[in-house]
Amino acid sequence: MTEEHWWQQTTIYQVYPRSFQDSDGDGIGDLRGVIDRLDYLVDLGVGALWLSPIFASPQRDFGYDVTDYTGVAPEYGDDATVRELIGAAHARGLKVIFDLVLNHTSDEHPWFVESRAGRDNSKADWYLWHDGRRGPLTWLTGRRRPPNNWRATLDLTTAWQWCDERGQYFLASFLPFQPDLNWRNPHVKEAMFDAARYWLAAGVDGFRLDVFGWIMKDPEFRSNPFRPRFGGGDIVRLWRRDFTENTPDNVALAKELRAVCREFEGPGRGAGGGTGPERLLVGEVFGAPDEVHAYLGDDDGLTLTFAFDFLAYKYSARYFRELIASYEEHFAAPMLAAYVLENHDRSRTVDRVGGDERKARLLATMLLTLRGVPTIYQGQEIGMRNTYLPLKSALDPLGRTFLPWMPEWISKRLAERINRDEVRTPMQWDGSVNAQFAAPEATPWLPLNADAGERNVAAQARDSESMLTLYRALLHLRRESPALHAGSLTLLDTTADLNARNLIVYERRDDRREGASGDAVLVALNLGDADATFRTASATGGGLLVGTAAGVTVADGVVTLPAHAAAVVSLG
Repeated sequence: MTEEHWWQQTTIYQVYPRSFQDSDGDGIGDLRGVIDRLDYLVDLGVGALWLSPIFASPQRDFGYDVTDYTGVAPEYGDDATVRELIGAAHARGLKVIFDLVLNHTSDEHPWFVESRAGRDNSKADWYLWHDGRRGPLTWLTGRRRPPNNWRATLDLTTAWQWCDERGQYFLASFLPFQPDLNWRNPHVKEAMFDAARYWLAAGVDGFRLDVFGWIMKDPEFRSNPFRPRFGGGDIVRLWRRDFTENTPDNVALAKELRAVCREFEGPGRGAGGGTGPERLLVGEVFGAPDEVHAYLGDDDGLTLTFAFDFLAYKYSARYFRELIASYEEHFAAPMLAAYVLENHDRSRTVDRVGGDERKARLLATMLLTLRGVPTIYQGQEIGMRNTYLPLKSALDPLGRTFLPWMPEWISKRLAERINRDEVRTPMQWDGSVNAQFAAPEATPWLPLNADAGERNVAAQARDSESMLTLYRALLHLRRESPALHAGSLTLLDTTADLNARNLIVYERRDDRREGASGDAVLVALNLGDADATFRTASATGGGLLVGTAAGVTVADGVVTLPAHAAAVVSLG
């Protein structure tokens, strides 16, 4: 790597503000609460704070339905509090990343209110409208059919919503109250870029870009090709998304947004004339590694894209070994992926591995030792679990909108949670009433997990064998070890040895200086049900830096791993 960037060496911690810390007793987390917990993040060892949306919103989708991109939701705070948070974070050496929702707004946004009122106003073309197609009953009902087969979230319903005021359909690729913006309208693009500029000028270090891969659809509104697909990350998918996702125009948009960021960056980062640090753009982009890496461009597109393949319900050495190899191939240095095991939309890690904390600890070790940028979701570091909440009483609009018919006994048994409330419950700080998330007399906006009394930050901070202790050790080791935060990765072949067939082993080496003997570590992961060993190539045999279980040992160059255990070993 010829040029070092701050983001190449950081770890991102995602805060869901509504559930992180309530400072005023209303049961809803807020920005003042985040400020109060910044020292916890510093002690944990992360380098950047990602805030899920804090913009003004009716909160029907809890911030992902925006009504003002430069206004703050009053339940979270105000503009002054945001700026105080940015300053307080920077004073502690933490970067601040905002969640920016570019694809759609709320249907209560003033832009859409004006747009839906008629076809001849100043905002008429700010969203994606279409007359639709004539159908066999159009002569009777007067209503046309949707213009194409584009589907909404989960592929269960059409993405087109009828609007009586205009007598047209509008596109809502996700929830019906989230109309898609028309980014081919230059006024829309400039308004959205100006919103980004507002927060960049306030000192924000970058953006997590919500569903970035969906923004630029096919201008001809062509139907997606039919291709049934079952399993994987989808329940059922009947159509490809050639004309709605990852289009060439969408990749080009990444370069335009990068140019906006360069306006605020210092000399050598472009012609914008800015004076600040380099800004981060991390995109929520879905697809195979060979597809999504195109968004990074030649240092002129997105900075990172999330590696969602690591969220799959698969736990095998072969799966992860091949996955790591694929990302190493398609995200060769200096490119990196943002590795993720949890977020606000998906089941908790411990639940995905059947409640086996040994496996969750192993995956944590993998996450924090790969060549990439790790992302941690609040509570992941204490092994928080899904909190079962009935679908019929969900606050989350996803289940209520698309699956209200689903019997509870089915939804309760699904591996992936349909009710996302279950992974958004309040942070568990200690064993008191409301777990110190909120005052004891407050009513949290979502109920806490029943295990909050035992599984919490305070209890795990006192336990040298806890999940929190492991995360702290790995995060601080990653920060201190050049091999882990800036080095290369070499997968070692373990497939020929029957004893090691369930192992994943790789070396991380700091090889930035030609001819120099840098820092080097070996990572060994045993995803099997039996003990396994691996002999290192180190002449000195190395020393154990981190082990996830009491039986992990290193002696005479041999690493011994109990079932579902991991080790990080010095090769110095």
